[in-house]
Amino acid sequence: MLGCVTTTTSPSAPSAAVGAAAVPVVDHARPVLGALGLFTVLLGAALPLIDFFIVNVALPTIDHDLNAGPAMLELVVAGYGLSYAVLLVLGGRLGDLFGRRKLFLVGMAAFGVTSLACGLAPDAWTLVGARIAQGAAAALMLPQVLATIHSATSGARHARALSLYGATAGLAMVTGQILGGVLVAADVAGTGWRSIFLVNVPVAVAGLLLAVRAVPETRSDRPAPVDVPGTLLLGVALVTLLAPLTEGRAAGWPLWTWLTLGVFPFAAAAFWWVERRADRRGGTPLVPPSLLRLVSLRRGLAMVLPFSLSFGGFMFVIAVALQQGLAMGAIAAGLALVPMAVAFFGASLAGPRLVRRWGVRVVPAGSLIQAAGIGLLAWTVARGWPDLSGWDLLPGMAVAGFGQGLQLPVLFRVVLSEVPAERAGVGSGVMVTAQQSALALGVATLGSLFLSLGGSPAEMGSALVTTLLVQLGVVLVTLLLSLRLPSME
Repeated sequence: MLGCVTTTTSPSAPSAAVGAAAVPVVDHARPVLGALGLFTVLLGAALPLIDFFIVNVALPTIDHDLNAGPAMLELVVAGYGLSYAVLLVLGGRLGDLFGRRKLFLVGMAAFGVTSLACGLAPDAWTLVGARIAQGAAAALMLPQVLATIHSATSGARHARALSLYGATAGLAMVTGQILGGVLVAADVAGTGWRSIFLVNVPVAVAGLLLAVRAVPETRSDRPAPVDVPGTLLLGVALVTLLAPLTEGRAAGWPLWTWLTLGVFPFAAAAFWWVERRADRRGGTPLVPPSLLRLVSLRRGLAMVLPFSLSFGGFMFVIAVALQQGLAMGAIAAGLALVPMAVAFFGASLAGPRLVRRWGVRVVPAGSLIQAAGIGLLAWTVARGWPDLSGWDLLPGMAVAGFGQGLQLPVLFRVVLSEVPAERAGVGSGVMVTAQQSALALGVATLGSLFLSLGGSPAEMGSALVTTLLVQLGVVLVTLLLSLRLPSME
């Protein structure tokens, strides 16, 4: 069973003979996350990440069926990502306050209901609204996963659980597009793109049943009230950054996008000032600046941001390039990512053993391997476009995926390694918010770059090469940052 049992010397035996072994007693007060419970919370971690990416290969079909148009399609992606990113830290705080198992159950149930609403949406605006609600449900559920792992495991089992979380997160991001391609192509019972959302409903029901049975309740010993000013200012900061960057290109960069971007630095500065002021006065800020004094969290987050930006942008761009540039069907575009998923999974499995031997040096090694894979993909595209198949892309995909799999699980361990258990919800919320915001930012920036350069299928080859070279530069930044990661005990 995954979890831990703590022992203490029995107070009822003070007269034991000198040299006699103390009698261990089990500390039943500590929650224990068993194997089934770990599987259940990892399922809850996979669903939101899968649904961030699963729509990428379904966008052409959604456009055809709902007459959505480019701006509306970007809202289908951005609406989910925005509400998800804005509410993640609040979701972590609510779990600390009311109980993580309880919030996990509420989030899982809401995710199932909102997924059903997405699958039944009669028009584009209804789908956008349902996606926003689905992102909010995900924000309630996901922070409880890491917080539960952090509070209900320790030692080697804790390290293993975090490694499995990292592997699950990476695989979910890759397999989301694979699953989306398969479901759209299968056209299950004539549902077409709707099946990518409807498939969540039975999974959510199963997750609820498993969680009731196997996930222990944990909460902070000193739960803090909700920081209303901090929550509102964080929401304004993220919306004013991500909304114009995501919608600007499709909308033709109207005046509101520039005005909104102009608000962002002031909103971010106000958020940081309010949080520092509350922290110094002994209050309970949403994102305590004192948390950033933890070297492992600060340096780990500094690498999670560019890693996730690069990853999110790549997954969006490759889906568009394969379908619109190479005229691949949804299933072929999804299956082209299988080598990346398989290599990522293999690296994730090998990661814990490699870390025990080499420590965090595994991360810069992974960055170098990922850079080699991205470079190989750029060379392949430059040399063979537009006469490329999934087989041509396989070597670069596999090498890049292996490098990513060596980095992400270890990064999650580094970020949370020094976070105390009573702040697990806040710590995991901050980390996942950084990851999610960077994923959305990657779609907005690298996606806009690619789409602005690749106006036709013929132009998409050079646009893809340019975008891959920019991504290569971001990967080299992560390599430099990885050299400053602290060691893990």
